[in-house]
Amino acid sequence: MTDITIRAATRDDIAFLVDANASMAWETERKTLDRDVLARGVAAVFDEPRRGFYRIAERDGAAVGCLLITFEWSDWRNGDWWWIQSVYVSPTARRGGVFGALYRDVEGQARANGAVGLRLYVEWENERAQRTYAVLGMQQEHYHMYRTGFVAFD
Repeated sequence: MTDITIRAATRDDIAFLVDANASMAWETERKTLDRDVLARGVAAVFDEPRRGFYRIAERDGAAVGCLLITFEWSDWRNGDWWWIQSVYVSPTARRGGVFGALYRDVEGQARANGAVGLRLYVEWENERAQRTYAVLGMQQEHYHMYRTGFVAFD
């Protein structure tokens, strides 16, 4: 097994990030995303740094995983929660430490930048991911999530 390197995503990674997001949506929710909308959404992160940033995991110079960090202000804590979103690891790289490397990278950055903590959401049925997050020291929150949508989506 070769080393995993983590780096900041750039606009050159947009095609990989679009493919990763589309694959993740299909695998986890059986949703087919509109790739044009998705490409604009990924590019929008690079257009406005306040939206967040992507990290890329590479093995042997090839992208094998990614995640997106977005921010949520907490008035209670006077700081930002960093939300881990759009997590994807290529099938051939799974169970090989890719997500763990991404997580440790982001955790270090969050601590160094004064974040109040890391959060993410996971499908209730995705027990494998839940076990992975627990092994990394994350704790299950006691909240349910609700939404109201203002754009068309499934």
